[in-house]
Amino acid sequence: MRKALVVGIDAYPKPIPLLSGCVNDANKIATVIETNGDGSPNLSVKLMTSPDKAVSRPALREAINQLFRGPSDMALLYFSGHGYLQSTGGYLVTTDAKSYDEGVSMDEILTLANQSQAKNKIVILDCCHSGALGSPAISSGALAQLSEGLSVLTASRESESAMEVDGSGVFTSLVVDALKGGAADLRGNITPGSLYAYVDEALGAWDQRPIFKTNVSSFAPIRNVPPKIPADKMRKITQYFKTPQSEHKLDPSYEFTEKNADPENVKIMKDLQKFHSVGLVVPVNEEFMYFAAMNSKSCRLTALGYQYWRLVNEKKL
Repeated sequence: MRKALVVGIDAYPKPIPLLSGCVNDANKIATVIETNGDGSPNLSVKLMTSPDKAVSRPALREAINQLFRGPSDMALLYFSGHGYLQSTGGYLVTTDAKSYDEGVSMDEILTLANQSQAKNKIVILDCCHSGALGSPAISSGALAQLSEGLSVLTASRESESAMEVDGSGVFTSLVVDALKGGAADLRGNITPGSLYAYVDEALGAWDQRPIFKTNVSSFAPIRNVPPKIPADKMRKITQYFKTPQSEHKLDPSYEFTEKNADPENVKIMKDLQKFHSVGLVVPVNEEFMYFAAMNSKSCRLTALGYQYWRLVNEKKL
């Protein structure tokens, strides 16, 4: 069982400023994670948004409790709205916020996630001061205690704001792009780690800085998209390279433009060029695969290519 709670709040009581892009961001996240790239079911999503519906502190606390209650394969929490920081820690601001009762404590969310029986717990926050979830007040911000299987990804540091541009959070816009395939590995898997890497690389040194903390032995994919190289084609890597150190000898017969081109070699060359395009293979002593063939050189596996060769060889792919 894989489930997600997606929350977006635009409407707040005065004097709290209204927001304009949080509901839109929540809808985008919900839409993209409900299915995988091939249209198959992915996460079962509960969507809570305001102004369509009040997202009060009791209602949000109950929903978060339900999310992390009981065993499941994955429990994912996404929140977009106001974040608030005071001496007692960070808070997700709810629609019934008032002084000294701003909303749901980030420390409480961290505790619920830590105690959850879900195999994989993921918390994604797009709000100001969201980094406070990774620096809980209960430990004076010195240490974030994360249980096995928990990953936390926040839009900004504890002291930073989270920016909106053109009716959408900068952070969430990048997360959505990443989930649509921008952060996919060669097998089409999108994990919390690849999400962070994508967002972190896209944001400049002077922008808000995302925070990522995790305690996992291996990442479970949040979503899958069609792989850049189909599995049946990837499995040929051990045919073309008998060992990770092997070089595949090329010659002009691999080039379809040549009169003496061998149809079988041409097919192999197309596969090798595809491997080259995604960083699995490089020509030896030539800049391009074409010249390696025309000059009867060879190609070899990269470090990344070796990892996929190993997966195929161990029948894990």
